[in-house]
Amino acid sequence: MHKRILLARYGGLAAAAILLGVGVMRQEYLLVLQKAVRICLECIGIG
Repeated sequence: MHKRILLARYGGLAAAAILLGVGVMRQEYLLVLQKAVRICLECIGIG
């Protein structure tokens, strides 16, 4: 039982690391940053 929990935790961690790497390689962080700036500017009323 304890071994299954560890396997699930490390599997989830590995999947998260892989997906994070794929997102960085596709430069998706730039799109997220652009949207965040746009939302922030709209929130203070100058966007």
